[in-house]
Amino acid sequence: MEHNVFSDITPDIVRLADLSRQAGIIEQELFTKYEVKRGLRDLNGKGVLAGLTTISDVRANKIVNGEQIPTHGELFYRGYNVKDLVKGFTADGRFGFEEVAYLLLFDALPDAEELSKFKELLGFYRSLPTSFVRDIIMKAPSRDMMNTLARSVLTLYSYDDRADDTSLENVLRQSLQLISLFPMLAIYGYQAYAHYHDGKSLYIHPPIAELSTAENILHILRPDSSYTPLEAKILDVALVLHMEHGGGNNSTFTTHVVTSSLTDTYSVIAAAIGSLKGPRHGGANIKVVRMFEDMMHEVSDWENEDEVREYLAKLLHKEAFDHAGLIYGLGHAVYSKSDPRAVIFKSYVEKLSQEKGLEKEFALYSLVERLAPQVIEEERQMYKGVSINVDFYSGFVYKMLGLPEELYTPIFAMARIVGWSAHRMEELANNGKIIRPAYKPIHDDMPYVPLADRP
Repeated sequence: MEHNVFSDITPDIVRLADLSRQAGIIEQELFTKYEVKRGLRDLNGKGVLAGLTTISDVRANKIVNGEQIPTHGELFYRGYNVKDLVKGFTADGRFGFEEVAYLLLFDALPDAEELSKFKELLGFYRSLPTSFVRDIIMKAPSRDMMNTLARSVLTLYSYDDRADDTSLENVLRQSLQLISLFPMLAIYGYQAYAHYHDGKSLYIHPPIAELSTAENILHILRPDSSYTPLEAKILDVALVLHMEHGGGNNSTFTTHVVTSSLTDTYSVIAAAIGSLKGPRHGGANIKVVRMFEDMMHEVSDWENEDEVREYLAKLLHKEAFDHAGLIYGLGHAVYSKSDPRAVIFKSYVEKLSQEKGLEKEFALYSLVERLAPQVIEEERQMYKGVSINVDFYSGFVYKMLGLPEELYTPIFAMARIVGWSAHRMEELANNGKIIRPAYKPIHDDMPYVPLADRP
């Protein structure tokens, strides 16, 4: 690729950046003095209440004798425990993504006829505008699929005759289209990049209307479009578990904030994508996979608890992997004793590891799951418990499914677009005020100095 001089960091940019850095630093004591809750969270990780929602609930505590006690985490979609939802559709041998999407959007579990019509509607919308793949996705493919996804979403604005209409009817129509199109936008973007930059064969498989979302993802991604029933089933469960997580997560809050300005759906969803792209939000599972790859190389005996414990301690001491002092896949802003998504996921992960002949790798993951919280509690002061989160196993699953790392976070987006859509509809339905929090200015007033008198 031709060198772009405008991408260079010049000495002038370095000098100006240093000025900007110095100008931006705020003394840490001032945040305490003015009771600013950084990250909109208190010391215990509890979020500042910014709104109300009926869409989902994240529970990690209960009140006992007037005191708040940490408990095993639970996640509810429209009042239904996710554990029960997953158990219900898997017991009947159904794919759950479409059924749970209906629940999140319309606050009701569909009956058989409603579910069938909803699937048909998603299948109908699973079609890109004429020449969109050739003219948009194939042109200047990006190495980052989240950027590709955002660009494609923003470009769809130009193909929509009612792009700026924020009526609930129109926003629902746009949301259903985006839910249907996300897998194609991300995977076709990956196929284009893999072809033009990595020299791989180019595959653009059209979706099949009768297939579930999970099946279509595997169908359009793989060269031969083949997949096992277990592969499709576990990907479907992964989509359901990533679909929604309360109104306070970063990308969903972004959805509420941008929606409150009454801008168009495409701008709102592109903003949410940008939020999810961040490694503190949607990109964590890639870090988990790479951390384990390093661990498998550095630890000679994966069953030796002392060796594994020693490696985990090195991670915390910034002596291993990326020297960040973190054990990736552990800890959560809300959950303390357990993340229900990880608990649900684990049984399916074990089954897939058996199908793929990766039982030893799964055993190592299970060992780290048990040892890592102990190592962290021994090394650091904890204000609340620590346990694995959903990212701990999701990257391992995607790796076993043969998904390229470039699609790990887009898979998250393919699921979370449902939650974003539900929250956008909720924000519009309640017709609230534009969201505008306060920042306290702390700079002294300064007298103006004429140019000739400045040092």
